[in-house]
Amino acid sequence: MQDDASTSSRPSQQREGNVMEVLLVVAPDPDLEPETRERVSRRLRTEIADLDVESIRLGPGASTPDSAKGGDAVTLGAVVVALSASGGVFTALVETVRDWLSRSSARHRVSLTIDGDTIELERASDAERRDLIDAYIRRHTGS
Repeated sequence: MQDDASTSSRPSQQREGNVMEVLLVVAPDPDLEPETRERVSRRLRTEIADLDVESIRLGPGASTPDSAKGGDAVTLGAVVVALSASGGVFTALVETVRDWLSRSSARHRVSLTIDGDTIELERASDAERRDLIDAYIRRHTGS
């Protein structure tokens, strides 16, 4: 797990009015079968869609998997999640990603980028992940 604040290859996410955009990049465990990688990524996307987010769309450089159904293009790779900058939705998003990672013994990786500030989450102890995520949340919510 690492906190990568580098902005050299990361797109800047805009805050328009009360909306914050978070670039979320999902890298499922490469040792899993392609169908399983797609299924676990889709599961995370579904959990995020169940939150009170404004929208979810394909991110830069993301591609639609060959096996994706017509109306379900956001299954793997990068997505941009637009959410209210207030009301705790960002914290709920980060908690959803944290829970998704902790429920699996696989080596999934997820990065979240806001305004060029990236946090990359992968295999780590629950305490390490919690400390890093809490610091990231404080940076972006002022809490």
